[in-house]
Amino acid sequence: MRHTGSVTRTTPLGNRTSTVLARKLGGELLRLRDAAGKTQRQAAEAINATNSKIVKMEQGWVPMRDPDIRILCEAYGLEDHEVLARLLDLAKLDRERRKARGWWRGSVGDGAMAEFISMEDVASRIRSWELALIPGLLQTAGYTRALCVAHPAWEDPDEIEAEVEVKQKRQGRLLGDNPVHYYAVIWEAALRQQIGGPGVMRGQLERLLDLSALTNVRLQVLPFWTGAHPANTASFSILSFAEDGALDVVQSDTHTGMTWMEDAEESGYFNEVFDRVVRLSLAPRDSIALIDSLRKES
Repeated sequence: MRHTGSVTRTTPLGNRTSTVLARKLGGELLRLRDAAGKTQRQAAEAINATNSKIVKMEQGWVPMRDPDIRILCEAYGLEDHEVLARLLDLAKLDRERRKARGWWRGSVGDGAMAEFISMEDVASRIRSWELALIPGLLQTAGYTRALCVAHPAWEDPDEIEAEVEVKQKRQGRLLGDNPVHYYAVIWEAALRQQIGGPGVMRGQLERLLDLSALTNVRLQVLPFWTGAHPANTASFSILSFAEDGALDVVQSDTHTGMTWMEDAEESGYFNEVFDRVVRLSLAPRDSIALIDSLRKES
C-alpha cells in the first residue's frame, strides 16, 4: 500500500498561516490528546484558552508557545522528556520559519516553493529519491534551464532565468559552515536522459562527480539491471529536523503541486522505501564509477 498524502500549500487564514512544520506539530499534539482520552474542551481549559485555539493549534494554523506545549503535554500524561524536547524544537523551527525573510522571499513568492525552501534551509538532513531527473540541489544551470524550456508552464525567458537562479542559490545548503547532510539516490535513467543535449549532460555529470566529493553528500545510483523496486511510482524527498528521524516530513512533486506527508506513519513508510532502494543500489564508489563512465561516453 502506498500512502499518497494530500496536495498542500502554505495556506493563509486571515493573518494566520498553516505550515507543514506547524501541521506536523499539531498532529503530534492531537495524537497525544487522543491517546490520553482528552477532549478539546479539556485541552483548552488546561491552557486557559478557547476550543477554537486548540483546533487552530492541532491544524497548524497558529505558531505555538512553549508554555502551552509543556502544559498540554503534562495534561496528556507525557512523561518522555525526549519527545517533549523534540516538540519544543519543532515549535521553535516553525516560529523561526514564519519570521524568516530569507533570500527566497522575493524570488519565489509566498507559496509552496517558498515553504519548501524555508524548510530546506533549516533541515539537518535531506534524503532524496529521483526517478527521472537529477535532484534540484545537484542540477547545473544548463540542466535546469533545459527543463524549464521544455515545460509548458515556462514561456518568459526572464522567468526561466529567475528559476535557474533560485535553484543555483538553493545549492548553497550543500556548502558553508553548517551544510545539510544530503543523501541522493538516482535511477540510472536520469543519468542517461539527454536533457539539454550531450554538452549539457556532460557538464551535469561532471557536477555530480564534483559534489559527490563533499563529505556531507552521499550519492548512489539504482541501475537498470535491478529490475522491479519499491519506489517506481514517484520521486520524493525526506526532510529531517532531528537525528533520530522523529521529526521527518516527506515531499513529493505532482503535476498539480506539492504533496506533503506529515504524520509518523507516512514518514515511516517512505523511510522504509528509501532504505530498500538504498540496499538495491550500487555502492557509492560504484555509483561514481558509473557516472564517470557515462561522462566519458557523452
